[in-house]
This record gives sequence, C-alpha cells and structure tokens, in this order.
Amino acid sequence: MVINLKNLKLYRFFTNRYNLSNGRHRMVKKIFQVIFSLFFIFCLFGNIKAQELYDIPRSKETRWISLENLSGDKGKAGIENKGAKGHASEWIKAGESKIMMDYEGAGVINRIWMTIIARNPAALRSIYIEMYWDNAKKPAVSVPLGDFFGIGLGRRTPFQSVFFSDPEGKSFNCYIPMPFKKHAKIVFINESKQDQLLFYDVNLTKLNKHPKKIAYFHAYWGNSSQCKLGEDFEILPKVQGKGRFLGTNLSIVADTIYGDLWFGEGEVKIYLDGDNPHPTLAGTGTEDYVGSAWNLGPFSQMYQGAPIVDKVNRQFAFYRYHIPDPVYFDSDCRVTIQQMGGGGRDLIRAIAKAGGEVKPVTVMTSKGLVKLLEESSFPDINDDNFPSDEWVNFYRLDYYSATAYFYLDKPENNLPALAPVSQRLKGVQ
Repeated sequence: MVINLKNLKLYRFFTNRYNLSNGRHRMVKKIFQVIFSLFFIFCLFGNIKAQELYDIPRSKETRWISLENLSGDKGKAGIENKGAKGHASEWIKAGESKIMMDYEGAGVINRIWMTIIARNPAALRSIYIEMYWDNAKKPAVSVPLGDFFGIGLGRRTPFQSVFFSDPEGKSFNCYIPMPFKKHAKIVFINESKQDQLLFYDVNLTKLNKHPKKIAYFHAYWGNSSQCKLGEDFEILPKVQGKGRFLGTNLSIVADTIYGDLWFGEGEVKIYLDGDNPHPTLAGTGTEDYVGSAWNLGPFSQMYQGAPIVDKVNRQFAFYRYHIPDPVYFDSDCRVTIQQMGGGGRDLIRAIAKAGGEVKPVTVMTSKGLVKLLEESSFPDINDDNFPSDEWVNFYRLDYYSATAYFYLDKPENNLPALAPVSQRLKGVQ
C-alpha cells in the first residue's frame, strides 16, 4: 500500500514548521507511512467486524427451545391453547427431573435463560443441571443451579458479567457459546424438597455442520470438605486433554472461630501440561485474582467481580473470567487456591488457643518478609520474641466451593461426579 504523504495536510504542516535535515525528514516520512498504514488496516478490519451484525450468513438458522417448542422444529412453537401461552412453564416435583433440551443435529447454544419459583439457598444447591454433547454417556456439565449461573452460596443478587447476568436477583442468564456436532441434551434435576415451577428457553444457531474442529464446553463444581490444614483447594482438579480454562466463580464461608480476621491471602495457582510440583502460573492473593485490593467490597464487572461480600454472615462470592487473558493447555490443567488468611500475632494465638487450626507461613517485618517455612531459626509464634505488631500470613480452614468453566477437545472429561446433595448443602443452610 502506497500513501502519498504530500497530499496529507498534517504531514505538510509538520515538515514545513520544522526545518528537518534529510535524514530526519526520511525518518519522519517512514513514521507517518507506518501510522497511516496501520490506520487504514484498522478501518478496514473494523468495518468488516461491524458488518457481522447485518451480514446474513449462509446455512445458519435460529432456534429457540422451550416448553412452547421442546423440539425446536420449524413452525412448531406456541401451538398449545390455540397459541395463547399454552405451555410457558411446568411443575417439576421434588425428586424428579426434566429434559429441557434433546436436540439432534449440529449447532451452537448462544444463550440460556431460566427461572424457578423457589430460589432459596438450599434449593439452588440441591437442584442441578447436566449437559451432554454428541451422545456422550457422561455429562460435560453437572453443577448446582445457582453456582452454574455465576454466583455460589445459593444466593442471588443483581449482577452482570461477560458470561452471566441476573438483572434483578431472580433469574438466570448464561451467554457462553456451547457448540455441538450432532446432539445436545440439557437436564434439570430437582433434588430439593420443594416442587419447582420452571420457565426456560435455550437459544441456539442451527448448522449443517461445523466448518472446523470444535472444543466442547464443560463445567465442574467442587468443595473443600476433604481439605486439611495447609492443603490447597482444587478449583479444577487435573483435567486431561487440550483446551482452554475460561475461569471460575469461587465462594467462601469463613469459619466463625477466626472472627473478623482476613481470609483472602490465598494465591490462585494454575498447573499446565505436566507441571509438578510447581505451577507455571501463580497469583498474589484472593482479592488480587479478582482485580481488587485491600478491604474488599462488593462489585460486578465484565471479567471480574465480588457480587457477594457479606461480612456479617462471613459469606463471600467472587468470579474471574480469562477472556482478555486466555489460559490455554495442550495436555492437562489443574487450578488451585491456598486456604490462607492474615492477621496479628496475638489474635492468631487466641484462635489457636480456642481450638482453631492455624499455621503461620510468613511475617512482614520492618526488615522485609520472613519466610517462616524456610527459616526454622525464627521464633515460634508463641514465643514473646515473635513480632507482636506485624502482619502474619497463616494457613487456616474455611469452607470453599467453586465452579470451574473450560473448553475441552472432547465431549467427556475425567473429573469426579457431582457430590451428593448432603455435601453440597454444607455452608449454605
């Protein structure tokens, strides 16, 4: 691409104003060439991207699957009651399930919306959804309802992120693209003690076939019921295959024995492609991972947020989605977070005396950070020579739960099955 700079007023003004030598003149000319070439490319591709909204693609059709058109077939929606809202919802009795979608063919799910009549914490942890791709026997998704849709703890609050939203704290929206080649099934399982009135729709694009190899959407839920002091909580156990870690929503219920001491010093660590024993990626703290800092308050943004910060009930919910900062893996991926907090010496002593589990790991002194696990000669925390007015990071045990979202190059994964309802209800009742 050749640009005649002599026709550009800005270039003529710049060169006429300053008396440039031949060498400097050539350098300025090259700089302007590069700037305007990049500007032209930006305008060209920006225009192409903008056209996507009004471009009509070939071999693609829109389908909405709901109780008004369970098959998604063309011309088959809203038939019951002579078209007058004949089947907008359905009662799902306690202990029963409902196949929300059982679709044959290729496509991409673009959006899922639903709501239920009883949205109490126990119900949102007892009900769960499963998703199956391409006739797989094992679900790619098996996650409690509330946790899947972006916030744990069985709680709802208005929020919006890049993947999920809840406009008024009473509905569930998901916008994660979910491709499939030949079949997709979504099941609603009601393990709560209440009958539920279910409304939903699944919006998808029907395709003849996918133009290239796809990665399948997966989600996994787990909690820290088996963790011991000093062990990291696994947000995502080691999953095998090639894919992309999309992120997580993480919930913490702080143990009352720790009082008001800060719980969020744990670092998120991501082990990639055979990492052992140390990861390739490591953060610097819980609130750091979700883009905030000291004295965390509630907030909700596109890629990071803390929609629940309930210091009275010691309940906290966070999320972080790796869209602008993708996390890829070729053979395996494991994601963990340390169960670690911080506080002063005397408070930590009192917690230990009361029966709380603590293990100091570092102390910040005026001379720098003391790494207690490497410096055995440093005084024990019960020693009066241990600094009394410095910040001490220490292992502790709270209740953690998390939903991890990821793409994988196959429709099934090697992860454990969803925990029983008795275990899922821990921390929310």
